Amino acid sequence: MAQTPRKQPAKKTVVAKKTVVQKKVAGKTLGGGAGKGPRKSTGGKTRHGQPAAQPAQRKPRRFRPGTRALQEIRHYQKGTDLLLRRLPFARLVREIAMEFLADDEEGNAPGLRWQSSALLALQEATEAYLIHLFEDSNLCALHAKRVTIMQRDMQLVRRIRGDFM
Repeated sequence: MAQTPRKQPAKKTVVAKKTVVQKKVAGKTLGGGAGKGPRKSTGGKTRHGQPAAQPAQRKPRRFRPGTRALQEIRHYQKGTDLLLRRLPFARLVREIAMEFLADDEEGNAPGLRWQSSALLALQEATEAYLIHLFEDSNLCALHAKRVTIMQRDMQLVRRIRGDFM
């Protein structure tokens, strides 16, 4: 009569099982004894009473050098959002504008009010200029057989363009 397999209760810990290779030489069994199954667990300990190594935590994904940079380039080229934060840019614009205004007789600087659309237009133009400057500087660096943009690349681009300040 065929026996139905019994359901065994699920174990909470996973124990690595070792397979025992048995060879018969002249009627004797080698490598684990006659009919013995896998060895029993040693209770989580290795030789000399040292605790067994814990399973390693999953390491974060490591990309090859340059792969992440290319992913970021594709991400920013797809999007149309502004790269600089609006509030720090607005503070910078207001600070620069205050330098061009003269103080009145009492020593007070006149206050300027900015439309949000004016600041947004100025930020769009500024970012377009900077991106174009970086693209041309990258071409200069590649021409010099480098991949790193240096200050002299930007200075050369501005000199060729005629952008003097």
